[in-house]
Amino acid sequence: MDQNKYELLSQIQYPADLRKLSIDQLPEVCRELREDIIDEVSVNPGHFGSSLGVVELTVALHYVFDTPEDRIVWDVGHQAYGHKILTGRREQFSTNRKLNGIRPFPTPLESEYDTFTCGHASNSISAALGMAVAAKKNGHDNRHVVAVIGDGSMSGGLAFEGINNVSSTPNNLLIILNDNDMSIDRAVGGMEKYLLQLDTNETYNKLRFKASQWLRSKGYLNENRRKGIIRLNNAIKSVISHQQNIFEGMNIRYFGPFDGHNVREVVRVLRQIKDMKGPKLLHLHTIKGKGYGPAEKAATVWHAPGKFDPKTGERIISETTNEPPKYQVVFGKTLLELAKQNPKIVGVTPAMPTGCSMNIMMKEMPCRTFDVGIAEGHAVTFSGGMAKDGLIPFCNIYSSFSQRAYDNIIHDLAILNLPVVLCFDRAGLVGEDGPTHHGAFDLAALRPIPNLTISSPMNECELRKLMYTAQLPGKGTFVIRYPRGRGVMKDWECPLEEIAVGTGRKLRDGEDVAVLTLGPIGNLAQQAIEQAGISAAHYDMRFLKPMDERLLEEIGQHFKHIVTIEDGVRTGGLGSAVLEWMNDHEYQPKIVRIGLPDTRFVEHGTVDQLYKLCGMDVESIKKTILQLVKS
Repeated sequence: MDQNKYELLSQIQYPADLRKLSIDQLPEVCRELREDIIDEVSVNPGHFGSSLGVVELTVALHYVFDTPEDRIVWDVGHQAYGHKILTGRREQFSTNRKLNGIRPFPTPLESEYDTFTCGHASNSISAALGMAVAAKKNGHDNRHVVAVIGDGSMSGGLAFEGINNVSSTPNNLLIILNDNDMSIDRAVGGMEKYLLQLDTNETYNKLRFKASQWLRSKGYLNENRRKGIIRLNNAIKSVISHQQNIFEGMNIRYFGPFDGHNVREVVRVLRQIKDMKGPKLLHLHTIKGKGYGPAEKAATVWHAPGKFDPKTGERIISETTNEPPKYQVVFGKTLLELAKQNPKIVGVTPAMPTGCSMNIMMKEMPCRTFDVGIAEGHAVTFSGGMAKDGLIPFCNIYSSFSQRAYDNIIHDLAILNLPVVLCFDRAGLVGEDGPTHHGAFDLAALRPIPNLTISSPMNECELRKLMYTAQLPGKGTFVIRYPRGRGVMKDWECPLEEIAVGTGRKLRDGEDVAVLTLGPIGNLAQQAIEQAGISAAHYDMRFLKPMDERLLEEIGQHFKHIVTIEDGVRTGGLGSAVLEWMNDHEYQPKIVRIGLPDTRFVEHGTVDQLYKLCGMDVESIKKTILQLVKS
């Protein structure tokens, strides 16, 4: 992109440059910043609508606050493209999400302006409160700390835990609620409805603020009196308005809602409240995709639209009619097929009905599908409650997000062995979204838990059969994990048949080496074996737990060389399980494990690039097999 295309934006390398401008120049900065994001993302795909929605807020924050000395903590980092451009990364922004380019989400590993990791939702308030407390303890009394939360993140349990602690811990934290009624799909739940209805008179806020300033200047308003006055004031206001403000009910001073796209107004409000003592919340209404017509009209589609023509808004979609379907599409269509056969089946997703394709069932059976918002732990326990009383929930969660539900899986499903089917989408390497989104740890994390069945299909037909098997009586808590992207079968609508739990498949006979795979990575292994030109046996294990001991016995008796391959961290997963079994049964083959490293987080890039980086592409697998056989 032409870095000199924009008159004002080209003068801004860092926020200090932005602060040299007059407030009347800020609307033009916002216009140019929005256009720059549109230009860049149209050719280098990424998260689009969310960043457009906070352009004015981003400019106002860096204009009013002395970043990076002041701390801005972003929630769900797909809002932060404008932030990146204003903080020294405009020239590098064309490398966003590319291998060795700038990272997909803000991180202190990249910039001092990025104050915390923010790939997952709902952590900003807790992290920002920690920074506010640390600032006070370390003598940085003039440091301002701001948490920017929104885009559906207020439905996450951690956000409520953070707010609860904010209300009882001495701090001067500013929470900015970016209220766009969205996450990826339309936000749901009581909190979202409450935010839509919430209204506080702006004139009232101004008078109250001026009164508090006058009382403080006269020495009448110390901290204890301030809290007492707030409680009294809130009680009077609730009686008059017939409405209780949940935030002020927790002694968090509330301002808003204001128009989040009026940059002058946002600057004015921020200047008024930035030095106020005590916790406060600024409520801004924004529009996801603001300033780009197609994105405003279809926010879900334009959350991450891929390449598009910035002038016409036409998305550039490659012809896919002759390609295999995406795994999530197979899941969605198969779930509807099963639900038509079994009235006990229900669907649960934490804010991802479109991403996981549960919207297919949701469209035909809205009363049997539940989008619970960004609340993975709740999704699991809610599913457990339904299973306890006779239903069969299919709970679909992205693998990396399932980490937030680990205790719920153990405590609320596994102990009672409840019939919940946990479908972990985006398992393994996901590509450009990077380390916060790779589904690297589910296999290793879940394997030690009693009562779990853990499976991974090698192809779409296997996925259908595992889904069918999982909903049959007596199967208990059943995990099915599969990757992002397309499968390998164009003719995938096979009959629904039961797979015996704990049984794998021998796909190929061989004498020199046994290759054991779990999941779709087996298709790459298959290619590598064919190219290697040696006598290699190939076993698709299907199940990590319970493992097929009949196959393991056969392998232990006949092979001195074993290669295990999994699209997950190699420590604790399939390779570890095979090592343990062979040792426990006194077999001593030489075993090489291929998988993701546990010594570093895998960065962002295309899946093919990352497979090569981790030694998991076809050529690397072939090389590893040949080296083992020759050793």
